[in-house]
Amino acid sequence: MQCNRSTRLLIWALAVSGFSLVSSLAVRSQDVASPASADSAADVKSLAASVLQLQSQIQMLNSQMSELRAAQQQAVRDSQELRAELNRTREQLMGKNGEAYAAYAPVVAPPVTQPSPTQPSPPQPSATQSYGNPQPPAPSDAAPSSTATQGEGTSLDARIAQLEGDVSLMNDKLTEQSQTKVESGSKYRVRFSGIILLNTEITRGSVDNLDFPQIATPPTTPGTSGAFSGSLRQSQLGVEAFGPDIAGARTSANVTFDFAGGFPNAPNGVAFGVVRLRTGDIRLDWQNTSLVVGQDPLFFAPLTPTTLASLATPALAYSGNLWSWTPQIRIEHRIALSDNSRLVMQAGILDSLTGDIPPNYYRTPTAGEQSGQPAYAAHLSWARKMFGRELAIGFGGYYGRQNWGFGRNVDGWAGTTDVTVPLGAYFDVTGELYRGRAVGGLGGAIGQTILLSGPIADPATEIQGLDSLGGWVQLKYKPVANFEINFAYGQDNPFAGELRMYPASANYYGYLLSRNQSPFVNFIYRVRSDVLFSVEYRRLQTYPLYGNSYIANQTTMSLGYLF
Repeated sequence: MQCNRSTRLLIWALAVSGFSLVSSLAVRSQDVASPASADSAADVKSLAASVLQLQSQIQMLNSQMSELRAAQQQAVRDSQELRAELNRTREQLMGKNGEAYAAYAPVVAPPVTQPSPTQPSPPQPSATQSYGNPQPPAPSDAAPSSTATQGEGTSLDARIAQLEGDVSLMNDKLTEQSQTKVESGSKYRVRFSGIILLNTEITRGSVDNLDFPQIATPPTTPGTSGAFSGSLRQSQLGVEAFGPDIAGARTSANVTFDFAGGFPNAPNGVAFGVVRLRTGDIRLDWQNTSLVVGQDPLFFAPLTPTTLASLATPALAYSGNLWSWTPQIRIEHRIALSDNSRLVMQAGILDSLTGDIPPNYYRTPTAGEQSGQPAYAAHLSWARKMFGRELAIGFGGYYGRQNWGFGRNVDGWAGTTDVTVPLGAYFDVTGELYRGRAVGGLGGAIGQTILLSGPIADPATEIQGLDSLGGWVQLKYKPVANFEINFAYGQDNPFAGELRMYPASANYYGYLLSRNQSPFVNFIYRVRSDVLFSVEYRRLQTYPLYGNSYIANQTTMSLGYLF
């Protein structure tokens, strides 16, 4: 019994000792684990804070990236708009309305991606691009690569100067775009533009029009010494509107005026020119086709010499340059032959004008309109890039029936050729040639249209169309962007043999002219992008059918402000 009790006591003692030992180890293990747990918790908290901070930075970067992406997209859009604007300006600079000052005036072309198809364009917008659409010149015509440029010896300073000039131009364009625009009665954009032009002339000899002479006339006073004169009558105003898309075509319209419509019956009325309608049309421009309705220059004789001395009437009119502002409907189609060449086809109907002088207050049909049908015309031109500009060749044709009363019909017609040839980096040759009959209403034959065997009111009088041949050529030298010199010569030749066969025609025209020629030379300096200065010398020599020629000389100084 005592043994059993001792055994039990020993077992209990061992059990208590083991329990104490286990408890002690457990407590120790907790004491050792506590510091490790605390350190781990601190590390976790620090990591969480870093993650939150990184998350915040990532969100901020994403926000900044979105802003940069939006700014980049806006810059691309602004750049495309500015490029289209520059292309449209370049196109109209080539003479959208067939007027010399268009090469300098700010032209308003529809914010279309197409160029005004009527004229050769350089870019994707009107002057060129897919060459059926106005776009930038193809890579083959693009500026030489940096390697090529260095090969040509172009200095880094020169390239930096060029870049600074480009940046300045872009800044000017941005400033222009930020200007307050003209308010219109619709939600669509309207642009007001034009030129204020002061011309002062020194004239020696007698001319048909002191402000912008076209022919020399018999001296009104023997020994006349000439005259000094000045005028703002050739200033021009233009309004252009850009409308909605119709059937996939961009729509636009424009109208232009000057002050060469005559003089009021008032003291010093020579200084108060009367407003005159020049041109105005409505355009629908698709990618490769355009429909034009309105009053425009002759599209089958699209070129005109460069001058600031004669804007009211195109330079060399009645000296080989066919012209008229004629109501017309025409369609134009552009075909891209390659990246840097195109074909333009135009055809339309025109009001058949014959040069008749209308009564003051009421409208009667002209001899062309009396025929009961319009005149018809077509023009085909090919153009390609050369020396960064356009080499272009065009051929045109015109036909208009005329009824001079009592069943006396005359067929008026003309064939034309026009060329523009760049000669190296600084020179261009431009010119036109025509051969026609009964085209006095279009400036041909020095304004003489028909031949008569007697009084026009006599039904027995025979009437024939007068044949004529004429043309003009201009050499342009442009060493820098803001300065150019132009040499031009034009001549018109009605057939003298036909005039001699019908001497009675003198009773209708007052006198008969067999030849008119007019050379001129001018320089035009662009003081700023909107200020032009020019000096021009012109010599007029007109030959009557019989007798000596009439000679007149005129020196013109011009100051123009474009807006």
